[in-house]
Amino acid sequence: MQSLPPITRNLLIANVVCFILQELAKAAGTDLTDIFGLHFVLAENFGIWQLVSYMFLHGGIAHLFFNMFSLWMFGGLIERTLGRNRFLLYYFICGVGAGLCQEAVQLSAYYTLGMHLYEYVDTSCGLMSTSAFLNLWTTIGASGACYGVLLAFGMLYPNERIMLLLPPIPMKAKYFVVGYAAIELFSAYFSNDNVAHFAHLGGMLFGWLLLRYWRRQPQPRDPWQQWTINGEPLRKPTLKDRIVHWWNGLGNGKKTKPGNAHRTATRETDYEYNMRKKAEEKRMDEILDKIRQSGYDSLTTEEKQELYRLSRK
Repeated sequence: MQSLPPITRNLLIANVVCFILQELAKAAGTDLTDIFGLHFVLAENFGIWQLVSYMFLHGGIAHLFFNMFSLWMFGGLIERTLGRNRFLLYYFICGVGAGLCQEAVQLSAYYTLGMHLYEYVDTSCGLMSTSAFLNLWTTIGASGACYGVLLAFGMLYPNERIMLLLPPIPMKAKYFVVGYAAIELFSAYFSNDNVAHFAHLGGMLFGWLLLRYWRRQPQPRDPWQQWTINGEPLRKPTLKDRIVHWWNGLGNGKKTKPGNAHRTATRETDYEYNMRKKAEEKRMDEILDKIRQSGYDSLTTEEKQELYRLSRK
């Protein structure tokens, strides 16, 4: 646990603590799912806070274990790649997005089955009022957020190999993620279990959209954030530095970007582009091999920055 970055470690601890509280409350005769589980949007027990709180409740020890195992396995690497703030935002957006997709599917079923037309529903236990029945449509678990983390691993490290348990064969991350998504999509339509498969797919969908959005973002507007010497960031500029830079920009009649004045605009040929991408992939493989052999902490500061830069392309 000490080797994990802080956000991943704290999420693991928070989920375990919430599960313990959930079990203690159940032993005392209180079901926290009624308060913090994600209810159907038209149910009486629905609350907007449940879009967040439902991620910290689980249906059993096995449910908790598999979710936390996937978060432990992939979360640390994704947090180091995205950074703490972005990873935390990514995790919660995937979880909330999963909940929204589950709500959309339930709302579609509500109107498709014509439940809005009847006051009672015929269940296997007899007639039940529609309002009471809708309160049973409850979703809990961090699966949607964890599936988003899994998708991020497949997108940021597509060629990294994963050893499957059954069958014990290696598989590239991108194929592993696509296979998982296909299984979830098939299960969503053809299985009759009590698993929120559309929530899993929703977590992956929102994760994909967010990563795509971040990849298309322009460079930071603050030119000081782009100052580097041999890949090493310069010191944080003082107020005097910013005033001088602003004044120089006025004197030149245009805003300049420090560190880029000596560069000339050149158009990269297809050959140069392909060679550069090939070199970057080779360098990425070298860094990942070092992580597999000695762990992430064995990387130098330059290698960590290079890993972050290459993974964002």
